[in-house]
Amino acid sequence: MIVVADTSPINYLLLIGQIDLLPRLFGQIIIPNAVRDEMLDLDAPPILQQWIAKPLPWLIVQTVTVTDETLNALDPGEQAAITLAQTLSVDLLIIDERKGRQAASDRGIPIIGTLGILDDATSQGWIDLASAIAQLQQTNFRISRQITEMLLQKQVDS
Repeated sequence: MIVVADTSPINYLLLIGQIDLLPRLFGQIIIPNAVRDEMLDLDAPPILQQWIAKPLPWLIVQTVTVTDETLNALDPGEQAAITLAQTLSVDLLIIDERKGRQAASDRGIPIIGTLGILDDATSQGWIDLASAIAQLQQTNFRISRQITEMLLQKQVDS
C-alpha cells in the first residue's frame, strides 16, 4: 500500500499519543521533503520538531522538486503531498485541511484524515474513539460537533 501524508495529521496524532497508528494501519508512510521542512520549522510544535529530527524507519521522505502549479492556493506541504500522491498513484493521501482534501478529491486521489484514522483504529479495537476525540479537542484541531456526534454514534451502532 502506498500512502502519502501531509503535516497536520502527523502533528495531531503525535499530540494525542497515537502516532503508532500510522504504521499499524498502513505500514510505511511517505512524506514529501516540503512536509519534513514544515515539521522542522521553528514555528512548528516542539513535539513535531523532535519527532521528525529522528524519523522512525516506517517514515520515508521523498524529494518533490516540481509541484502542481494549479495547487498554488495551498501551503507548500499540501502542494507537495498532493503532487507526490499524483506522481506515485497512491492508495491513500492522509490530509486534513478542507481545501487540500477537495483538491485531492478533484484529482481522484483517495483521502483520509486524522478522524478517519482514529475511526479505522477504533474499528480494529485498538483505541477508544471517544477518548481520542476528547484528546484531539484539547489541541487546536477544528472539528464540527456534528461530525464528532456522527462518528461516536457510528461506534455505538456497531
